[in-house]
Parts: sequence; structure tokens; C-alpha cells
Amino acid sequence: MVRNIVVLGGNSHPQLTAKICDHLGIPEGNALLSKFSVGETRVEIKESVRGKDVYIIQSGGGKVNDHLMELLISISACKTASARKVTAVLPLFPYSRQSDIPYNKTGAPLIKASNRYNKPDFPYSFESKPQTPHPDNPPTQGLSNGIDFLHSGLTKLQTDEATSANSAQSARLAQYSNAQYQAPKRSDTMDSTSSLTNSTFDSPSRYRESSMSSTSAANGAAHDENTPPSSNPQNPKKDCFQPRPGYKQWVAQAGTLVADLLTCAGADHIITMDLHDPQYQGFFDIPVDNLYGRPLLKKYIMGIPDYQQAVVVSPDAGGAKRATAIADGLSMPFALIHKERRPTKITDRQNATMMLVGDVSNRTCILIDDLADTSNTITRAAKLLKKEGATKVYALLTHGVLSGDAIERINASALDKVVVTNSVPQEEHMKRCPKLEVLEIGEIFAEVGGLFLVDLGFRE
Repeated sequence: MVRNIVVLGGNSHPQLTAKICDHLGIPEGNALLSKFSVGETRVEIKESVRGKDVYIIQSGGGKVNDHLMELLISISACKTASARKVTAVLPLFPYSRQSDIPYNKTGAPLIKASNRYNKPDFPYSFESKPQTPHPDNPPTQGLSNGIDFLHSGLTKLQTDEATSANSAQSARLAQYSNAQYQAPKRSDTMDSTSSLTNSTFDSPSRYRESSMSSTSAANGAAHDENTPPSSNPQNPKKDCFQPRPGYKQWVAQAGTLVADLLTCAGADHIITMDLHDPQYQGFFDIPVDNLYGRPLLKKYIMGIPDYQQAVVVSPDAGGAKRATAIADGLSMPFALIHKERRPTKITDRQNATMMLVGDVSNRTCILIDDLADTSNTITRAAKLLKKEGATKVYALLTHGVLSGDAIERINASALDKVVVTNSVPQEEHMKRCPKLEVLEIGEIFAEVGGLFLVDLGFRE
């Protein structure tokens, strides 16, 4: 028997919500989730959640932005209704592939160039982002060194500039007090200068020559006094803006943003599965439980005939640790596909070359990955494996988003079977793809929720 528990499901995956409620033996919570005619999300909790633990199930597939906004408003509504604790259950975490590490167009992480503004001894700095707000956290202090320190630093900077300007003027006047200073000749006085000017204006050619000679002389004098001599004094380079070395286009920090949104909305706990970037857990200051789909995948692999003779393959270097964990647990050989990404344009990424590291000749290959969106990686990997002599190719994925033309690509590929979990709805995909097989994860989330309920004393 479960008491003081309310399970609410969003519009992203109602089948998974029903499965979890059936396993827990509790009815689904009553809530109205709809949209106004203008497109705004409407959430109305139609039962009391005061003093109760609320679990809101919302996956990140389909219309990701609408589902994320619906989740945030639902969390805020439960907190406003005096819920004791709100747990967001996200089988597929939205924006999980957009970490805070900036990447350039070739996929390599950017290195921030060193300059005087990012050195630790720089006198003042603005905070780049606010602290994650939480009801128990004190408000941010704004400037880390205080507004008074900033004002004093700016005043000192203005004083230094004025002092440097006065010193330059004093240096120019010092030559007149020098004992070696000689009075100008009569040819350099105002009378001779005016007569020279009158004679110069009589001829346009003389005027141009005189102007060019005087201008070059002035430029040369200024160059000698203020700047070092250049290699080509005839064509001195003009001063222009030069970007600092290492400056690249930055990407949005969606990881911290989504974490702050969930925390600001009032979430007390996050439960998800197979985060694409495990660093996401560090963006939160609330507990995050990252469940693994590895046991489900292992169980399926053990049902493949002669599975110990098969080869576990990682389609890229990023998933090598995930694939080797399964291979070591089942005492199976391991192979890796290395993607050589050296395109000149961002649109050429899909044409990156792939190289197999390992032997798959006359063996069954099992591709392991956490997520498939357009399925470009796994279909190209299957083509390479068949080319290297593999007899059969399976693809085991935790999250089968399969957006765009992914289904058509899988149907036309060398893949023999694609196995995914129902972290996102797969009903439409199964109708269009005969190679697709779905594993149920509702029981895993229900068991995790049940363990939390037992620990809290809400389940007998």
C-alpha cells in the first residue's frame, strides 16, 4: 500500500506513466494539461497535493520545448499547492547533448586565450552567471569585489590616464628650457612662412608637392617619436582591430540553464536514465539519480544465440567506456570505430571517414550507444562492419529518438535489428520500421520510485 504519493504524467509519454502506476499499484494523479488558443501551456492540478510527495513523469522526446515548459509549470504548480517534495522523472533528459563545454566547427574544445581580463590578479570582475537559486540559499551579492572597489579602480584608472597626458605635455615643453636650444632662423619665422605659403598657392603642382612633403615629414616625425620603426617605412601599416588569439564563436550554455530552470521551478529531486554527458549531474545543487540501461541491454544480449562469440562495438570513441563495461561484464570481445572528423565545413561532418579497430570477420556485431537521433552514426557503422566481414549487426540503444528520416535510413541500412527502450514513445516508429524492437523501462523507474518510498516510510 502506498500513501501520501501522487504520480502525475505529462503529455510526452502517457503510456510510460500508466506502466509505472500499474507497477506501483496506485492510480495516476488528476491534472489538466492543455494549451490556450494562443499556444500558452495550461496546467491545473485537480487534486490536493498538500504535504505529499509528487512525481512528475515527462520525457524529452517529441516537442521538447513544449514538454519542458509543461514540466516547469507543473513543478511550480505543485510547489504552490504546498507539496512536500517534487521529483521530476525524465527518462530522456532534454538538452542533454548540449553541455557547457564550447566546441568549434571541427568538434575540438576551444581554449580560452590568456589576456589581462581573465588573469586572477585583475582588480575587478563581473560574475559571469548567477548562483543557482534555491529557497535555502542566500541571494547573490552581485559584484564579487563590491561596487566601492569597482569605483575606486575606475577612479585610479582615470587618474593614471590624466597623469600620462600631463607627462607627455611636459616632455614637449622641456626642449624650450634646454640650454642647447637655439632660436629659429628668420627663414623659419612667421613672415617667411607666410611668404612661402603665398608663393606655393600660385602653382597647384607646387601646392601638391609641398603638401605631400610636409605631410610625410610630419608622419615621419610622429613615427619616430611614438612608435618603433617598421620594416617598410615607405608604407607604414595602419592601426586596425586585431582579435585576440584563441577567440572563437561561443555556444549557449544550455546545461546550466536547464538545471537552473528546474531548480527555480521548485524541483527537489531529478531521476533520469543514461545521460549523454555525465557532467550534467554537476550542474545541479539538488540530488540527481542517473539510472543505467545497461542491465536491460545485457539481458537482451544474453538472449542472442552464441552471444559470447559476438563482438561488442562502440560506434565512436565517446561511447567506448559504456560499451567496454558491457563487454567486460559478459566476457565478450570488444571493437571500436574511430571517426576521423577533419572536414572544412560544418556540413561535411556526415562525410567524416570511419575506421574499425578490431576483428569482426565472420562474427555477429552488437553496436552499443546511448542515443540515436538521425541514426547516421549507427547506419554508417553497420555498413563498415558488413564491409569488414560481419555476418549480422545489432544496434542496442537506450534512447531511440529517431527524428527526421531516421526510420527510412534504418530500413535501407545494413542493420539487421535495432533495439531501443521506450524512454520516448515508439508506437509510430514500430509501425514504420520492421527492424525495431522495444524494451520496457517502466518497471525500472517504478522500482526506483518504490525504493525511495520505502526509505521515506510511505510504503508498507
